[in-house]
Amino acid sequence: MEIVILAVVIAVVVIGALGGLVVGSRRKKQLPEPPPATPDITAPPAEPHVGDEAETPRDETRRTIEEVDLPDGGTATVEEPPVVEELEIPQIEVPEPTAGRLVRLRARLSRSQNALGKGLLTLLSREHLDDDTWEEIEDTLLTADVGVQPTQELVERLRERVKVLGTRTPEELRTLLREELITLVGPDMDREVKTEPATSKPGIVMVVGVNGTGKTTTTGKLARVLVADGRSVVLGAADTFRAAAADQLQTWGERVGAHTVRGPEGGDPASVAFDAVKEGKEMGSDVVLIDTAGRLHTKTGLMDELGKVKRVVEKHAPLDEVLLVLDATTGQNGLIQARVFAEVVNITGIVLTKLDGTAKGGIVVAVQRELGVPVKLIGLGEGADDLAPFEPAAFVDALIGASPLAEGC
Repeated sequence: MEIVILAVVIAVVVIGALGGLVVGSRRKKQLPEPPPATPDITAPPAEPHVGDEAETPRDETRRTIEEVDLPDGGTATVEEPPVVEELEIPQIEVPEPTAGRLVRLRARLSRSQNALGKGLLTLLSREHLDDDTWEEIEDTLLTADVGVQPTQELVERLRERVKVLGTRTPEELRTLLREELITLVGPDMDREVKTEPATSKPGIVMVVGVNGTGKTTTTGKLARVLVADGRSVVLGAADTFRAAAADQLQTWGERVGAHTVRGPEGGDPASVAFDAVKEGKEMGSDVVLIDTAGRLHTKTGLMDELGKVKRVVEKHAPLDEVLLVLDATTGQNGLIQARVFAEVVNITGIVLTKLDGTAKGGIVVAVQRELGVPVKLIGLGEGADDLAPFEPAAFVDALIGASPLAEGC
């Protein structure tokens, strides 16, 4: 009986202990917080749709731009809208009349080209004109690029006249030398630039020459000369191989109101020349000036192409003038170029550029003898109006410093 009671007591104690442990563990565990009530969610503004009204502005205090503090403490600047530049319309220039141009060029020629004449006059003024003196005279003429044959002819005539006439005074020697030089240059050659065709307009002028002679510039200057004389001009930019050649010629044309016909860079020059003559006819222009590509006279294929340009142009009408542009400073090298060009196209006139202090005036005589055609135009500078007709008497007067030049003869 005691054993039973003891067992019951032990059982009660064990059950009580286990119950206490269970209750203690439940108190230690944190129960999760109950979920809050319905959350307060702010919905983003809806995207506006077509036809929706704008939100009514709210009344609030606003600050001016002057009151806003900038990071650097400066004053805010308002960017102005970009200004659209107006296209500049090229202004048409009025070229200088031919008469005024001639007077100015004569004076410049006189200042730059009288070294040859002074040298000859100094030699001829010696007390004794022996064989050594005459050889010096020959050397002076040859150095000035007059050429062997013209030099021999001039010296022979001078020796004969000095011997027969007994000319000794400086004024008599100057007169004698002037007469012989004018004869040598060729006063009877026709130096008019043919721009008026015998049948119908327009007159067609083709300008040829090697690179660097001033061919495109000469074409532009010639357009100014013609416009100054009251002629209407169309320019054909057939130099399609040199970069910016067409742009250069078009600029010259725009300055005097001449229309320029051009093609794509590297295109067919003959096609551009053909179109230029065609448009010149349609516009009723007086003259069409065709600037050809600068041909290297040593390149056979390029020279053949120049002949093609000439043939294509002549499908419209015969060429009235073919001007060969030569750099006067090249001397005898210019004669080599002239020979080759004369074989490809029928040269009718010569334009001597850069005939200033660096050139030797005798090239005028030499190139005329070589080609049998006259020098028709000369250029004495880089100015727009530094191109004028060639006058033998004025040229010789400039060489020897004769008094008629000062009088404008």
